[in-house]
Amino acid sequence: MPLWLGSRLKRAASRCPAPKNILQKDLESGLTKNGQTKRKRFTVLKEHEAGAKTADLARKHGTSEPTLYNWKAKFGGMDPAEAKRLKALDDENARLKKLLAE
Repeated sequence: MPLWLGSRLKRAASRCPAPKNILQKDLESGLTKNGQTKRKRFTVLKEHEAGAKTADLARKHGTSEPTLYNWKAKFGGMDPAEAKRLKALDDENARLKKLLAE
């Protein structure tokens, strides 16, 4: 590798933080992998149940319409505590399936 190319790569790497560190920090702070907070899902769903149009909600909250429909299918009619319990049950089910497969 030419010397000038190596120095350019080093400068570019110093300007951009490592993606793994960012991803780990976001996951620890409660963000999902696409940058949405879990609390935001329920806020958007409540607005949708109140009568707001899907296109307007998607634009306002920076998500896509299919994402909102997926959230509605998965979390519609739930409150955050129920969703947390559902997640715990799913995790336990996955763990038991893995144990059974061994």
